[in-house]
Amino acid sequence: MTKIETASTDAGEARITWHTAPGARLVLALGHGAGGGVEARDLAALAAGLPARGVTVALVEQPWRVAGKKVAPAPKTLDAGWRGLWPALAAPGLPVVAGGRSAGARVACRTGAELGAAAVLALAFPLHPPGRPERSRAAELLATGLPTLVVQGGGDPFGRPEEFPDTGAYELVGIAHGDHGFAVPKRAPVDQDATVGRIVEAVGDWLDGLR
Repeated sequence: MTKIETASTDAGEARITWHTAPGARLVLALGHGAGGGVEARDLAALAAGLPARGVTVALVEQPWRVAGKKVAPAPKTLDAGWRGLWPALAAPGLPVVAGGRSAGARVACRTGAELGAAAVLALAFPLHPPGRPERSRAAELLATGLPTLVVQGGGDPFGRPEEFPDTGAYELVGIAHGDHGFAVPKRAPVDQDATVGRIVEAVGDWLDGLR
């Protein structure tokens, strides 16, 4: 079942599209990146695939996207929007996993513990700006204080899997040949459908392990 809900926040009105699982055991809340919305291939695939595994997926549109703006605001404004809509995400009374892709992953990492999230899912975490590995954002990832999964494309210019520090603070799944949006080249030995399926499988298996 799918339903749309609006939520008022200090950053403006946000929108949540619920993909509800019958008898759900948890909610996976997913925020979008700075360059796109909840139609991103990984978010859409998780929303389509995980309810069958007992996971309700809530796709969250930040207020700036709902208002039709083209440029994402500062991180503190993104965090304010996420904090403001959290009560709606928690309203079903289930554990909530905070997640998102790119900028949305950073928001989940920064706010998960304070909001009482059960875990954090970071899709295409932007470890650094393209070509600028010295500007690392690893500290945000290392400071979640929660079970954390990173799903990262093997060709992501914002940070390939081998660039992430091996500290044991999180789990990491590499998606071969995937770019920042998990698109794979036509010449790759794995096609796009299989790539997206791998993401859904990896996230679903990780969520099963949180029980």
